[in-house]
Amino acid sequence: MRAYYYDNENYDPRERHELIPFSPVSPEELAKLGVIYGHYNHVADISKVARERQYKNSDELICSREGLGDLYESKMKTFFEEHLHEDEEIRYVIAGSGYFDVRDIYDRWIRIFVEKGDLLILPAGIYHRFTLDVNDYMKVKRLFKEEPKWIPINRPADDNPHRLEYLKSINIVAEI
Repeated sequence: MRAYYYDNENYDPRERHELIPFSPVSPEELAKLGVIYGHYNHVADISKVARERQYKNSDELICSREGLGDLYESKMKTFFEEHLHEDEEIRYVIAGSGYFDVRDIYDRWIRIFVEKGDLLILPAGIYHRFTLDVNDYMKVKRLFKEEPKWIPINRPADDNPHRLEYLKSINIVAEI
């Protein structure tokens, strides 16, 4: 995992987009935003995390032109639109690599590069987005507490109860 501030330049989102000068973000800083990172060598190693966090279901998704077929362009566009979820988003990278971007408390983008073995947990209510890197391939295991679901709520969703709860959890007072 490598995290840093995003440069906000308007070119291919699959590129690194490193802010100059380079501005790294530590796992501890991500944790203050409720973002949890871990590295596990085998898919079986995350079963303990799943039990601890009460995840009962999982699936696997291949994000690539071949894996998504005719849906590739539309799915990648949807994944990269800024949104939140009302559930945690937990992803374990089985193969490949890509980027999760999350908003910090000042509404700046932090880019998180993940690759094989990385586990990333985004809290419910955090604004984020996802894209592959230039290799255009990632196989992930997704974990769910109940039945698999992935419902993005695009920004603005500042009055969403899960967003408000998230802001409280990181000690941000939301004004509506």
